[in-house]
Amino acid sequence: MIVDSVLTNAKAYINGQIVDCSLALEEGKIFKIGKETQMPNADQKTNLKSLLVLPGLIDEHVHLRDEGKAYKEDFQTGTAAAAAGGFTTVLDMPNNEPVTMSMETLRNRMRIAERKVLVNVGFYSEFPKKLAEVKDIVSEGAVGFKLFMGCQIGGLNVDDDEALQDAFKEVAELNVPVAVHAEDKALLVANEEKLKQAKKSNTAAFLKAHSETVELKAIERLLKISAPTSVRLHFCHVSTEEGLNAILEAKKSGRKVTCEVTPNHLLLSRDDLEHYGQLLIMAPPLRNKNHIEALWKGLEAGWVDALGSDHAPHALSEKFASSVWDVKVGVPGLETTLPLILTLVKKNRLSLAQAVHLLAEKPAEIYGLNNRGRLEQGKNADLTVVDFNHKFKIDASKFKSKAKYSPYDGWNVQGKPVKTFVNGLLVFDEGEIVAKAGNGSIVRRGKA
Repeated sequence: MIVDSVLTNAKAYINGQIVDCSLALEEGKIFKIGKETQMPNADQKTNLKSLLVLPGLIDEHVHLRDEGKAYKEDFQTGTAAAAAGGFTTVLDMPNNEPVTMSMETLRNRMRIAERKVLVNVGFYSEFPKKLAEVKDIVSEGAVGFKLFMGCQIGGLNVDDDEALQDAFKEVAELNVPVAVHAEDKALLVANEEKLKQAKKSNTAAFLKAHSETVELKAIERLLKISAPTSVRLHFCHVSTEEGLNAILEAKKSGRKVTCEVTPNHLLLSRDDLEHYGQLLIMAPPLRNKNHIEALWKGLEAGWVDALGSDHAPHALSEKFASSVWDVKVGVPGLETTLPLILTLVKKNRLSLAQAVHLLAEKPAEIYGLNNRGRLEQGKNADLTVVDFNHKFKIDASKFKSKAKYSPYDGWNVQGKPVKTFVNGLLVFDEGEIVAKAGNGSIVRRGKA
């Protein structure tokens, strides 16, 4: 038999160990893992020269924009950024123009994406106005639902406890997770109004509005509302000690609860916000050092389930305004996450096993991506190839994303993604995108 390709001289992360091996790839799948002498003949052979091969990484929290927000990012530039950052699968959030919140908007988004994407892309949906449409959205392939608690996006009234509980019951029957942006709308709006009336419009005012209590109140409320249901809640970008503790207590009681932390909330603080100013405005905002220490403790103890970049590209002009209330929240992250995390592994803040668990294994498990997240025979041939010893300086001007800025611009890091294989195809190689737009695939829950 002649397979599509064989990768030789690899150091692959398999079942918690780094193994010297070769990998045979055929029709987008891992055909065989073993010694080079055991490999079949191949149309193409690549010597990886002892580079580290990780399971294709999954970023379960990205905003790819496109459609009405294509000036910020589009499917091609966003997935190029993913490939350059070592991510083979990304899950796209629904707060778009139009909002992804129906079978029609989801189907149209997938149709536009399939001719542009370079990596695998799955899609969240917002809740529809009529819960009867939830099944149609899931059958169309949504990987999960997103619930923004800080403002009204989508068809579900976030101020209505009973409506939220009904939605959770509906989704629980379909075994689809609900990813939550946990900021309490009522408290957030009240805080903002008070500050605006006092003519407070600087970064300090933004921090007061998006207080620690705003996050905690939303988490506690949703845990209470969802208690009678068996819904799978996944809390995005947890940023506070109290919020994480509330999630931990729910986990200990056997609830189906998971959570994510971003590199931003691990590596940056309110001090950085004071230094960089509005560039670092994000929601939830950066916190004090005690919260950062708590998040690290959560990582080390295994309480945190996933790392997501919350890749949120904007035009640079949208990151600065005379009033902080007019600044668009978020920063790009797809091209910085892996180098930052590998640097932490080099510094012994995290183990490689933890990094792979947070960036591949657990996201695949949470979102039902059964054929991804591990290097195993028969699984999709999604591979992230890393030069673990390569030291370099992050240069945002060279990003594949349209958003060519970053709070990490100029940071010295160690560990560089050098090749990204998506469904057996080399998409990114030594700094360049080498595949055509449309070579990625649309990921549908239960069929991935």
